[in-house]
Amino acid sequence: MLKKYKGYLIDLDGTIYLGKDIIPAGKRFVERLQKTEQPFLFVTNNTTKTPEAVAERLAMEFDIHIAPQTIYTASLATIDYMKEQGAGNKVYVIGESGLIDLILEAGFVWDEETPDYVVVGLDTKITYEKLVKATLAIRKGAVFIGTNPDKNIPTERGLLPGAGSMISLVETAVQCKPIMIGKPNAIIMNEAIKVMGLNKSDVLMVGDNYETDIQAGIQNDIDTLLVLSGFTQKEDVPNLPVPATYTLASLDEWDV
Repeated sequence: MLKKYKGYLIDLDGTIYLGKDIIPAGKRFVERLQKTEQPFLFVTNNTTKTPEAVAERLAMEFDIHIAPQTIYTASLATIDYMKEQGAGNKVYVIGESGLIDLILEAGFVWDEETPDYVVVGLDTKITYEKLVKATLAIRKGAVFIGTNPDKNIPTERGLLPGAGSMISLVETAVQCKPIMIGKPNAIIMNEAIKVMGLNKSDVLMVGDNYETDIQAGIQNDIDTLLVLSGFTQKEDVPNLPVPATYTLASLDEWDV
């Protein structure tokens, strides 16, 4: 008999949609949760869009209608972390509007020369000069923060370079490791659990990427459901070092 959970932490990319394409079973899964009034929170490493923009995209492109408050991004977790550290409010960011705008709206001040923090996330308009500024600032003493470790992002075109690839480049240049915020790290998961208002034992982490989604659960004592609709493929499952609590080909197979 499968355990009943009081809430769900759910990935987006590769779980609910794949690039510009909806994953029908993912849509039906969300609709079942809504129908049964099961609490859920989308926890995404995607920093390119604000929660409002994510909610709008889900509605307009995929006919999934949820409140922005049900979306917790690595951008929000990064902001929460920097506020808790209290090490200053000057920041330089490599990223897109979903990261930069939220950080500035939270009260941080842009500084390319001597920032307190350098935040590196996914930037589809990355330039060498941006990397230069980040490298020099970190070498001057700025705290190096990586939004999320995703090496690739799943799209309809295939697996493209993710934030982790860009963070690795800066890491190589400065010869020090960043503080990593997003899945599978504890920072984003602990904050997400706070938002849910539930105990870890009552929550299930649902995602398609073993390296991030499922490891986020394994490393933080949260049960996991690996769905084989995106990054991790069926042939990968036998070789996973620690299996997910549950592994399914489709979310249609899960009874909420």
